[in-house]
Amino acid sequence: MVQNNFHKDFKINNHSFTSVDEMLIFAHDFSEEIHLFLENWFSSEDFILVKTSGSTGNPKTIQLQKKHMVNSALATGDFFNLKENTTALLCLPVAYIAGKMMLIRAFTLGWNIDIITSNSIPLKNIFKCYDFSAMVPLQVENSIEKLHQIKKLIVGGGVVSTNLQEKLQTITTEVYATYGMTETITHIAVKKLNQFSSLRVPNPREKQSLSEEENNIYIDGKAERQMSPRAEPRGYYQTLPNTTIYKDERNCLVIKNTKVSDEVIFTNDVVNLISDKQFEWLGRFDNVINSGGIKLHPEKIEEKLADIIAQRFFVAGIWDEKLGEKLVLVIEYQSFKVSEFQSSFIEKIKNLQTLSKYEIPKEIYFIDAFVETETGKVQRKKTLQKIQTNS
Repeated sequence: MVQNNFHKDFKINNHSFTSVDEMLIFAHDFSEEIHLFLENWFSSEDFILVKTSGSTGNPKTIQLQKKHMVNSALATGDFFNLKENTTALLCLPVAYIAGKMMLIRAFTLGWNIDIITSNSIPLKNIFKCYDFSAMVPLQVENSIEKLHQIKKLIVGGGVVSTNLQEKLQTITTEVYATYGMTETITHIAVKKLNQFSSLRVPNPREKQSLSEEENNIYIDGKAERQMSPRAEPRGYYQTLPNTTIYKDERNCLVIKNTKVSDEVIFTNDVVNLISDKQFEWLGRFDNVINSGGIKLHPEKIEEKLADIIAQRFFVAGIWDEKLGEKLVLVIEYQSFKVSEFQSSFIEKIKNLQTLSKYEIPKEIYFIDAFVETETGKVQRKKTLQKIQTNS
């Protein structure tokens, strides 16, 4: 399918265009990255090449059909009621699918889109209001005080922490977490993160008492302290139009949507199906920890730990002779400041309700910097390898 047209109301930074050539000339002077993408989009090819992020494996380049990308744009516009003349802010890099789709939505649906350089503080020099935008969690965290300038916001590219969700409850912006991947052409499901009436708050659990042998913090290989955090609220994802979901034998989500993919997509995301349109995301199948026969989902444990850890962290399983795998917590924190961090950290622990006895990390490691992908996603396995190599 040759893409040789665009919506008559489409604008970039308030510039309208009468032809593709005029748009390409403007993009050439504006951004090499955007010019290259638009040149590929309006070429005779019926597909474009897109890079995956590499957060769960090696980055790869895949083909996406242009007709499917248009269908994805139409579904987003329909779901969020974003019609022609919608004002939008693009603050993500166009090198990856999320940034590309913001542009495709704009010239497919007839939006007036403002494009700024992608950075961690996107609203710092922005003084106008927008109907719609997309950000990663770090950008949202750094934009809380100005987030009211965006009416509807989708957040992807990483898990939204409990602390950030709490900050969003006082924001008038409609904020949605997205579920999707490059293969599904960004999101096929969303859940609202603020003013969410069905948010579930778990009952407090009885505090567990553990010995140092059961629950150690390790710094440079030496056991130091214990920890025991608590649970947090959860929400459900709602699928977009034309999406059918079910689970495979691993309890992983399977997606069928012929509008965005010719193939059924088998994911590695363990889910709890609420209905044929709703699901709860539990975590990655390849991250599941089998500790003494108990299956633990790191991502759900991390939600519960987020209350007391402001730094970046994750939990994972490492080999253990007795348990097969034991649960460990890894915190990104400069080693020369660890003692200072511990004093405040341990004080917070004393006032917390506990996890179940199975969900409490057996060891805690500190590392100066996580291993990341090009898009800033944490590579858990490589970070663990780095720790084990240095220990």
